Formats: sequence, C-alpha cells, structure tokens
Amino acid sequence: MGLLSHLFYPWGLILQALAIIHFIRRRPDTYWIYVILFLGPIGAAVYLFAEALPDIGLARHSFQGFSRRKRIAQLQVTIRDNPSYGNYEELGDLYLEEGKLQPARDAFDKAVAARPSTIDPFYGRGLCAIQLGDAAAALPDLEQVVAKDPDHDFYRAAGLLAHAYALTGQKERAEALFQRATGISTLSETYLNYATLLASEGRNAEAREWIQKVLDKKPTMPGYQRRRERPWFRSAAAMLKRLPA
Repeated sequence: MGLLSHLFYPWGLILQALAIIHFIRRRPDTYWIYVILFLGPIGAAVYLFAEALPDIGLARHSFQGFSRRKRIAQLQVTIRDNPSYGNYEELGDLYLEEGKLQPARDAFDKAVAARPSTIDPFYGRGLCAIQLGDAAAALPDLEQVVAKDPDHDFYRAAGLLAHAYALTGQKERAEALFQRATGISTLSETYLNYATLLASEGRNAEAREWIQKVLDKKPTMPGYQRRRERPWFRSAAAMLKRLPA
C-alpha cells in the first residue's frame, strides 16, 4: 500500500482529502472513514465511487437553487403590479424551499388573505410556524388542513399537527393523532416526533421502538433514498443514545 501511495503521489493524497471532505459533509456509515484512511488512495477511490458519485444526482438541487432565486426576484417585481393569491403562494413555496422561513410565512399570510378557501397556503404557513418554533400559531392552520384533507402531503400534515399538539401540551390529542398517522404513514419525521412525545412522558421503551423503526428502514432502502434520509437516521441514532435503556 505504501508503494501505491508513492506511485500515485500527490494524486492519492488529493483523492483522500476529497473523500474525507465529502465524508465530513455527508456523514455516511462510519466504516467508510476507516476505508479511506487505512486503504489509502484505493480506499478513497472506492469511497468516492460508492458514495460521492451517486450524490451528484442530489447536487442538482444546488443548481435549482439558482433558478429559484431568479424566480423569487421575478415574483418580487411582479407582485408590485399583480399582488395575486397565486403569486404570493408561489413566492412562499420558493422561500420555504430556500429555508427562508419568515419571508415564506409573510408570503403565505398574504396568500391566505387573498384566498382563504384554499388549504395549501395554510399548510405552508403552518410549516413555517412550526419550524420557527411557533407551534401555537401552527395549530389553527394545520387543523384546518387536516380537517379538509386528512391525508394531505402523504399524511405529513397530520403528523405535524400531532407534533404541534405535543409541543403545546395537548398530549392526549397528540398521541391519538400520532397513532392514526403512524398507522398509515411511514414518514421518519412522524415516527421521531412521536418518539419525542413518548420520551417526554417517560415511556422510553416505546420511544426506542419508534426510533428503531426509522433505523430499520435503512438496510432495505435504495441508495438514493438512504442519502436523502441521512438527517433522520442521524437524528434517530442521537435520540437512541440519549434515551435511558
């Protein structure tokens, strides 16, 4: 291995550096760091082929970000002359995708005011509120969405409403809705929010079961789904470590 490293110097070191940077940013399975460090350039090349190359498909979201920001700028100009419901809702959606929660919330406010009969801007505003830590404000929006469309966004709306109930101290309502949502949906977010509620009540064994359900999905998932679910897998692993056995 030392001879190979010498032959490929400095490209071997560059490969290892690239692999380590990708590992730190993406945080895949821990064993990869040993492959990179102990197998040298060959291990780094294997890692980059197995883990970094498939991520190129996810990188298209970075390029989409440029078009989103361009469209946001266009809508900001358009809204001056045409402050319509559709323009405000689209602007809210784009801000939400960019992670700009307060501007998104403001845009959804205006969309709701313009057309209060449509649930999509209520859902967008509820999403913003709960991510901003304002669960009380999210409640009426999410309640309206779930009342009109119980399976909205593949039952994510129901799971988020249950989470909002839990965050506002309405634990019985939260558990009843979590049980309904998890009976249909397999969203990791819903499972982990339910586990958080159970842990807050000292029901650690039940909480661990729901956390483990998230981790159990990992081996059978296609690679692209595992990469998208990594934040949830990391959250699940961290929650398990914090919970008493």
